[in-house]
Amino acid sequence: MASGSDSPLVHNERVKLAANSIDRLATASIAAGFITPVVSLANGQVLFGLSAPLAISTITWLLTALALHWAARHMLGKLKQ
Repeated sequence: MASGSDSPLVHNERVKLAANSIDRLATASIAAGFITPVVSLANGQVLFGLSAPLAISTITWLLTALALHWAARHMLGKLKQ
């Protein structure tokens, strides 16, 4: 089915599905880049402790998550009335 012939309801559901997928990717980025290192540090599993590369990696993951979340919110602005 061509996207030009979609009803507004179908279009809105597709936009919401895409936005939710992007937002779940943002949540996964937080889990991978922030929660995992924090838990590892708290349990003493990281041998090298808090270091510059770990801090830079964590900040990068958090910024990526924020950018993905912003993109998902921006995508929801494309919903039709």
